[in-house]
Amino acid sequence: MNRIDQTFQGDQKLLSIYFSAGHPALDDTFPILKALQDSGVDMVEIGLPFSDPLADGPTIQESSTAALRNGMTTEKLFEQLHNIREHIHIPLVLMGYFNPMMQYGIERFCQKCKAIGIDGLIIPDLPVDHYHLDYKNLFDQYDLYNMFLITPQTSEERIRYIDRVSNGFIYMVSSASVTGAQNTFSNATEDYFKRVGEMQLSTPQLVGFGISNAETYRAATRYSRGAIIGSAFIKFLEQEGVGAIPKFIKNIR
Repeated sequence: MNRIDQTFQGDQKLLSIYFSAGHPALDDTFPILKALQDSGVDMVEIGLPFSDPLADGPTIQESSTAALRNGMTTEKLFEQLHNIREHIHIPLVLMGYFNPMMQYGIERFCQKCKAIGIDGLIIPDLPVDHYHLDYKNLFDQYDLYNMFLITPQTSEERIRYIDRVSNGFIYMVSSASVTGAQNTFSNATEDYFKRVGEMQLSTPQLVGFGISNAETYRAATRYSRGAIIGSAFIKFLEQEGVGAIPKFIKNIR
């Protein structure tokens, strides 16, 4: 069974953390993963840096740029994750844009992910219908789940299509804007969480974009199985360092 499915088997509210591989320092990938696991995080999304991350806000864009300057590449990340499953047992998801994966070779990329023990991918610029038609069989061959994003503007028809063809979880974006931390959610956003929750989808949902503290974590998980924190965690890393990661997680839940 895929580790993502195992994580969703219970009824606890989940916490997933995103960080850009190669940031703050090139060799921080394993120390960050180990500290997050030891702090009780349920899943980690490892960002594959890209020079033009259109869906990301300034914090993640800047961390991605810094990681590229540090020397992070697709091949370097795979090297860092070699034998990672000797130490890390929680689900690991690679989040990145389709162009670097195509440059690497889609099947070769999937083979590497399978060999390392990656559980799934999030590719914001790969449309679900394009994935369904051209890549789903390949991803299935290598036991890779592919998670898709929905926003408040995504139609019910589209959401139900995503629910039918995807695995793992649906990434429920809290707003139609780019990523970034915020302190509270609007009434309209909470109504959107509730509306999707009432659709009784077969694929569980995690809320991302704008989760920054215990208050927004609780609001996001009221109608979903969990939440994803990215920008706020990256800012914390820059200010406090890898050694303070347990403090960050403790302040969320």
